[in-house]
Amino acid sequence: MHLLHRDFYDRSTMEVAKDLLGCLLVHEVDGKTLVGRIVETEAYDGFDDRASHASRRKTPRNEVMFQEPGHAYVYLIYGMHHCLNFVTREKDYPAAVLIRALEPVAGIDVSTRGPGRLTRAMGIDRSHNRVDITRPPLFVIPRDMGEPQIDCSARIGVGYAGEWASALRRFFVKDCKWVSEQRAPRCQ
Repeated sequence: MHLLHRDFYDRSTMEVAKDLLGCLLVHEVDGKTLVGRIVETEAYDGFDDRASHASRRKTPRNEVMFQEPGHAYVYLIYGMHHCLNFVTREKDYPAAVLIRALEPVAGIDVSTRGPGRLTRAMGIDRSHNRVDITRPPLFVIPRDMGEPQIDCSARIGVGYAGEWASALRRFFVKDCKWVSEQRAPRCQ
């Protein structure tokens, strides 16, 4: 099985966010192999991006965003939902891609539409924060199909970020029923 290597993540966050669409997220846990096709992502890039957790400064919570690319950044929102991100770009530059939705492929029999649902379905929690995603048990393998048709829109749930709230940094597989939500404005 071919896994995505660190150099895949060591690129523009926008490119990684798009190129992850169609790839397979795999988690080997409790003797099971859970697999979902990534169908929705959001890019968070650098200090200027007011929607990014790293927009103000480095903190204990976001410190992993400053590590080398190819690590998981997992945090809790609303006190109950875990969110899975993949660190991108070079070390000491804070950037990550949020994985927003999966199409279930193997071992998953619950909804994976939305970041909290997909982490629950995949058995991912804060214990996976800082995990190296370039090797098992949590990793990504390349697309097993052709390149998907990609659409984009503003990110979801970042209204506090001023002009950055409307930045077209959410990418998803067009017409996919597993995408969490459709929002305007969209790319044309």
